[in-house]
Amino acid sequence: MAIKTRLTSVEAAMSHWPLAGASCQCLAAFFREEFIKHHQCLEQQREYFSALAIDQAEDALQKILADLDHLCQRDDACDVVAQLLKRIDLVTNLSAWTDPETLH
Repeated sequence: MAIKTRLTSVEAAMSHWPLAGASCQCLAAFFREEFIKHHQCLEQQREYFSALAIDQAEDALQKILADLDHLCQRDDACDVVAQLLKRIDLVTNLSAWTDPETLH
């Protein structure tokens, strides 16, 4: 009786990405929450930005959220998403609101 050692396409894809599966979903959910916080912060500051700036930031957030599951499957997912969060933070400045060192 021969044992099948051939991987299915799903198993092959899962072995390619170490974060695939439940841990990848947890990572994506965490990052999704962070980007949603930035979007909420942007909404609160809407009156201080031009319509073009808001549109561009919302387009960027929408694209990131749409690609987040794919991004989280990368080997360098944490680094890539951290860079995206830093770029969005340049607009929203959310980190200044939540940084414990700036609280009095």
